[in-house]
Amino acid sequence: MIALIIVGVLAFILLLIVVSSIKIVNTGYLFVLERFGQFHRVLEPGWHFTIPFADFVRKKVSTKQQILDIQPQAVITKDNVKISIDNVIFYRVLSAKDAVYNIEDFKSGIIYSTITNMRNIVGNMTLDEVLSGRDIINQELLKVVDDITDAYGIKILSVEIKNIIPPAEIQQAMEKQMKAERDKRAVILEAEGARQSSIERAEGEKQSKILQAEAEKQANIRRAEGLKESQLLEAEGKAKAIEVVARAQAEAVSLVNRAIIESGTNEQVIALKQVEALQEMAKNPANKLILPNETLSSLGSIAAIAETLKK
Repeated sequence: MIALIIVGVLAFILLLIVVSSIKIVNTGYLFVLERFGQFHRVLEPGWHFTIPFADFVRKKVSTKQQILDIQPQAVITKDNVKISIDNVIFYRVLSAKDAVYNIEDFKSGIIYSTITNMRNIVGNMTLDEVLSGRDIINQELLKVVDDITDAYGIKILSVEIKNIIPPAEIQQAMEKQMKAERDKRAVILEAEGARQSSIERAEGEKQSKILQAEAEKQANIRRAEGLKESQLLEAEGKAKAIEVVARAQAEAVSLVNRAIIESGTNEQVIALKQVEALQEMAKNPANKLILPNETLSSLGSIAAIAETLKK
């Protein structure tokens, strides 16, 4: 009976030893394994068998991206302004062995490296440069801290400034400056609006005058064209009247010549035809008759001859 108990106890102890020799590493972690107090190897994610009482897991290291939130730190700028800056650091462990054996606490190493170099960088900048140059500070900090942490097996992914807090009096002065800038921009915008409005009004008046002048020009052109047409029509009317008179005169002369030919050369007939031609010419108000004195003196005899012929 005692033997069975002893065997059972030994079996239980052996089972505990076997179970304790199995190490399970979860995804995203690495185990630093020591054997007899010295570094032996790094256990990757999965199942591993170790030697009980000889192998010891020195530290479990996360390989996931991690975040360090650095508390606000007092920093003095180049123009002797005391400000407060806090940072956030994103990093990842690339070498678990270096992170364990090359530094006692790699997180503290990252924090103090960041604070020290941040003070050096900001100390060479004025307050205005610090407030407007966050990206520059972040890039310089990333480069410097990443170079330092290479010895720890740490990769610095990003360094970000969360807040830059200047003294209360500086904040008040900045608020006043911002208010003055806003007022200035408002005045400038108002003046620009007034100027633009004046330009638009002047442009509108200019266009109105141009259109008015164009309308007057077109009206003058049309009046001139109307006057021209009227004068042309009047001249054409006079020309036609003269043409009609000339045609009538030509017909009268033709009748006289025909009468002379038909009746022979007769002074009395010629005189009568002359009288008739003068009558036809005198009917047109546009014709002016200029008669010599001899013709006027002989009108009486011509009239007498005409009366005789009619009889």
